[in-house]
Amino acid sequence: MLYTLVELNRAAMAPMRLAAKTARLAVQSPLSPMSDTDFGKTLVAMTNVFESATRYYGKPDWQIEQTKVNSVPVPITPVSAWRSPWCSLVHFKRDAEAMAFARGETAPPQPKLVIVAPLSGHYATLLRGTVEAFLPTHEVYITDWSDARMAPIWLGRFDLDDYIDTIRDIFAALGPGANALAVCQPGPPTLAAISMMAEDNDPNRPATMTFMGSPIDCRRSPTVPNLLAEERSFEWFEQNMIYTVPAPWPGMGRRVYPGFVQLSSFMNMNWERHVDAHWRFFNHLVEGDGDGIEKHRTFYDEYLAVLDLSEEFYLQTILKVFQEHHLARGMFRHRGRLVQPSAITDVALMTVEGEKDDISGIGQTQAAHDLCVNIPEDMRIDYIQPGVGHYGVFNGSRFKSEIVPRVNEFIARFGDESRQGSARRQAPKLRRVV
Repeated sequence: MLYTLVELNRAAMAPMRLAAKTARLAVQSPLSPMSDTDFGKTLVAMTNVFESATRYYGKPDWQIEQTKVNSVPVPITPVSAWRSPWCSLVHFKRDAEAMAFARGETAPPQPKLVIVAPLSGHYATLLRGTVEAFLPTHEVYITDWSDARMAPIWLGRFDLDDYIDTIRDIFAALGPGANALAVCQPGPPTLAAISMMAEDNDPNRPATMTFMGSPIDCRRSPTVPNLLAEERSFEWFEQNMIYTVPAPWPGMGRRVYPGFVQLSSFMNMNWERHVDAHWRFFNHLVEGDGDGIEKHRTFYDEYLAVLDLSEEFYLQTILKVFQEHHLARGMFRHRGRLVQPSAITDVALMTVEGEKDDISGIGQTQAAHDLCVNIPEDMRIDYIQPGVGHYGVFNGSRFKSEIVPRVNEFIARFGDESRQGSARRQAPKLRRVV
């Protein structure tokens, strides 16, 4: 019922948005005597804020047209390198001629980096800054997960086991030597997929794996979302967080965890900050501050664009990751098979956490080191980034200047050598860098 009410409200607001747009165009017209008055500017600002707060935000474009390699502009073309009904692997293909000019005709290929994006309410484009930061040094791919409300019911289920299978299929499609980088939610399923690949001696297992702000073990430094997941029963989530997709969406009849519910939760955690941001946006509009206006719109056009999760994926994640901590307790099973991170011996491991992370507290990602006990200590790096929260772990100025160089160095060191063995196994113990 809630989902239907939200859609009805959106439809009911459409005439009001049209009226607001008409008023704005009338006031901004050169023929309007109010166009340069304080009243006119205030009215225009009000209509802009109203439109921004009430409109529907669809899936954003990647908007990545080029990168720079050795100061040489290199055109970028996002293409689908692999696809399933529930995921598209986007390859940010760099122009071959420009790359040859920038790096030299005989330069060796750069390593493949698979960014496993979260399936937790936002589109993969939220990691646009993450992609851009690694494009000069890597052949970058990213998982672009499908919106459950767009998936016709005849496509069937998509659960946590399917998610893990998808990750494994992607590495199989790319072949040996790729590198995995999981941001936030994908940490546990990515570690599970790589664990099984290692146990099977799968030649397509990645050379390195990096986990950033991931809930590997939510019992450590629990945050508000972690505590909420434990305070509420599984039945509460099942009864209060799951709704049926209404018409006219293609997924009509599918049971989902709606993106707008997740968004409401995130915004309520920092409600005053969002109110202040929209007040500043209003003032920027009145003052004609183009930079402030563009910065606000760029962030919220991305932040307010959300997708739905299938019922089975969401509920299994709540139960196995956030309530019963299956992976951390050594009881995680994939289609009945016990997942054993201890089977990983030759995939280098790096964990990255933010000092002020209020989503995945310090220690939750580090837990991967305690699970992967048979990775040689010299092939493991743990880094805590001072002064950043959850978003700063994978985006922003400190991410680009301090985290990215460390990840690049890690992949450069272990990406080609991690299976060659002995020399590094006698190096120093696990490094914890703060």
